[in-house]
Amino acid sequence: MSEINSAIELPELREGEIYLCGLVNGNGSVTHTILLPGDNDDANWSAQLEWAKSIGGDLPTRVELAVAFEQHRDQFQRDWYWSNQDHEDDSAYAWYQDFGDGYQNDDLKSDDVCRARAVRRLII
Repeated sequence: MSEINSAIELPELREGEIYLCGLVNGNGSVTHTILLPGDNDDANWSAQLEWAKSIGGDLPTRVELAVAFEQHRDQFQRDWYWSNQDHEDDSAYAWYQDFGDGYQNDDLKSDDVCRARAVRRLII
């Protein structure tokens, strides 16, 4: 029986960054997600996407936000945070994560109701 190398190569972190998770796709590639430092006050979805891009990142996916709630809740305000994902039934809405109660829901993208944290992703 051959030996499988189970070591995972983690990306190098910059100052203030936190390793969030590694998600494996169907091809076996791992997308590593890194939480960037900083937090942006309530704004609409488009403004938060632009803010994340301005610091070299993106908004997290719903899955990444669920991991953040489970593993790094202390890095977030007890508030709502936008994801980068449209609601599948109506693109005027996007998903958010509530860091007070842990649930996910959707809201109009035009509403200035959610904070933002940015992430960067690497495929290794």
